[in-house]
Amino acid sequence: MAVMNIREAINATLHSEMERDSDIILLGEDVVGGAGTAGGQESIGGIWGTSGGLFAKFGPDRVLDTPISESAIIGAAAGAALAGKRPVAELMFADFIGVSLDQLWNQMGKFRYMFGGKTKCPAVVRMIYGAGMNAAAQHSQSVYSLMTAMPGLKIVLPTTPADAKGLLTEALRGDDPVMFFEHKALYGVKGEVPDGEHRQRFGEARMVREGGDVTIVTCGRMVNFSEKACDKLAGDGIGVDLIDLRTTSPLDEEAILDSVEMTGRLVVVDESPPRCSLASDIAATVAAKAFTSLKAPPIMVTAPHTPVPFARELERAWLPSPQKIEDAVRQVLGFR
Repeated sequence: MAVMNIREAINATLHSEMERDSDIILLGEDVVGGAGTAGGQESIGGIWGTSGGLFAKFGPDRVLDTPISESAIIGAAAGAALAGKRPVAELMFADFIGVSLDQLWNQMGKFRYMFGGKTKCPAVVRMIYGAGMNAAAQHSQSVYSLMTAMPGLKIVLPTTPADAKGLLTEALRGDDPVMFFEHKALYGVKGEVPDGEHRQRFGEARMVREGGDVTIVTCGRMVNFSEKACDKLAGDGIGVDLIDLRTTSPLDEEAILDSVEMTGRLVVVDESPPRCSLASDIAATVAAKAFTSLKAPPIMVTAPHTPVPFARELERAWLPSPQKIEDAVRQVLGFR
């Protein structure tokens, strides 16, 4: 297996899938990258470096730089999907999803339902999200909770290079709209990536590690933070079931409930604020469906209900941290 980072895994998957299927197109702001710079087109492969080489290989009919209009990008993707294409629309920052909500919530997410199953909408919307890069309140949010609440959309959050390839391949070969969240702080994470064909089904969580004392459920960058907390807890003999959701819609409820039924204790870690969040949804689900297995109240480790601060020290304090996760595990174990 090759070793690559998440950025490279996404780029390689786009190359291989666009070679396989001529209906796949890529559109977004500066996805060609570098136009007008000294290096010319594709000199930087887009601002996130995920689209390098695509324009040179597939040309301007399949790799399209768009105006700075997220509503136009998503609207064009919706129309292209209905017309038989398989668009990959990139939103430079997930925070800008607000101006595209009608296209996503009322159009893409409802096409198949409203048209009686006679049409499909195989569109993938790649969104760059997350705090920790000192990008301030309008470029650092984790909006996957908001999108998870919208029926008809599939929500995907890879945390490893292997999952970046497997989940993106699955998204590109499906017939439903997929919101593909890429955490900007994870692009450099390296790992082994399977060679050749690799698809990861949606709705199947990854058990990162197993232990009998506490269940931690999380996604995105918080998986890495939780692993650091688990390493410290293991030194005191505390075993944790660490679950990486991979997708929040569909949600692998079975994996969560099976684990909680064994451990009796739940900690949910979520980078987004707590009100109406993924954390509150999972905690409520466990309370409703595994109440008799619980030995302690579920604990949520989330960001506060505020905008993301710009100052580096404040942003660090705003985010859930390995220490906060470790403290939550020790707290939930304190209920006897």
